Amino acid sequence: MPRIIDYYFSLVSPWAYIGHAPFMEIVRRHGAEVNFKPVFLGRVFAETGGLPLAQRHPARQRYRILELQRWREKRGLSFNIAPKYWPFDVNLADRFVIAIAASGKSPDAFLRRAFAAIWEEERNLADPVVLTELAEQAGLDSSSLMDIATGSSTEAIYALNLENAVAADVFGSPAYVLDGEVFWGQDRLDLLDDALASGRAPYTPNP
Repeated sequence: MPRIIDYYFSLVSPWAYIGHAPFMEIVRRHGAEVNFKPVFLGRVFAETGGLPLAQRHPARQRYRILELQRWREKRGLSFNIAPKYWPFDVNLADRFVIAIAASGKSPDAFLRRAFAAIWEEERNLADPVVLTELAEQAGLDSSSLMDIATGSSTEAIYALNLENAVAADVFGSPAYVLDGEVFWGQDRLDLLDDALASGRAPYTPNP
């Protein structure tokens, strides 16, 4: 049976953007399945002791800029460290991903376009028109997706994703959970790859 990975992330996260394509390649190579679980990061931070970027010590904010440059080079990407429309109200964009998954489709193609729109094209993902265009480009029915994304069922799933994330010890984006073991950050993708390749039992906080 395929291994299942719970993928917790938000479209507002640069690290989710940087890690998305490499993560999906790992998934493809191992024949794994992905549960796409967008979460509202502000609440994740509040529940787990994290701080929004603007409230972090300046040294931490400066180091983040260094890391973004390093990983931009490492991943062979070209993007603006501080895009025009960032941060943005991510609620609808994240819920669009939930709507795609709920409709039985993979959100991957939409996510690739959406991440590029934010970081490479400097588009505003808080704008429903932009989300509609990206969905159509991914071959999706944007009208039905908008209805689902703005519905109460999707709102409930978004809230449940947050609850499940905190229960799983997720405290940031992206986080990949394999058999209960959390791999936090796109810089842990090699370790996730190793765990899938070896088939080892999951590590726990109480070895």
